[in-house]
Amino acid sequence: MATYGEMRLTRIAEAAARKSNDPTRRKCFISYHHADQAEVEEFVESFGHLFIARIIGVSDEDDFIDSKDTDYVMDCIRERYLTDSTVTIVLVGKCTWARRYVDWEIYSTLRNNKNDRRSGLMGITLPSVAGTSVTLPPRLSDNVDGDKLYARWWKYPSSDSALRTCIEDAYAARTARAHLVDNSRVRKINSSPC
Repeated sequence: MATYGEMRLTRIAEAAARKSNDPTRRKCFISYHHADQAEVEEFVESFGHLFIARIIGVSDEDDFIDSKDTDYVMDCIRERYLTDSTVTIVLVGKCTWARRYVDWEIYSTLRNNKNDRRSGLMGITLPSVAGTSVTLPPRLSDNVDGDKLYARWWKYPSSDSALRTCIEDAYAARTARAHLVDNSRVRKINSSPC
């Protein structure tokens, strides 16, 4: 069952979507740490007309979470939350790196097999941590550091056109930079203390 914050965020996303009739909008899954809920709401309220938001993510309430079959868990994440999205936007706050569900969502985003098409991946630094030393979720970091540039890590967008460019870059990466994906990290078992 969705939490009050998730239901509120879904309503904000639906209201933002009604502001646009643009048929070229991408379906974007928003991955975040619940401690950043207010900033995530502001992001979706400000920019949600540029994409079709897929919001509600994995939580301890999901019936598949306690399964020992990690492939089953990843299949459930993809099927329930990411199935029709083409880009995953990771909104990076102070503790986003610590959340196991963010790791699982990124893992599922990067999977590419006969049942699951890989999505584009991008990170955006939230305003509360801008100008500070931020730790990226490790799996996101694997894909933006060094020459592993499948994904991009962006500053908080200053305009609609800036965000649209970032989303289109992530969308194009699904084919243009697919060979750079690094999804080899062992999946996070538990959330870390932050």
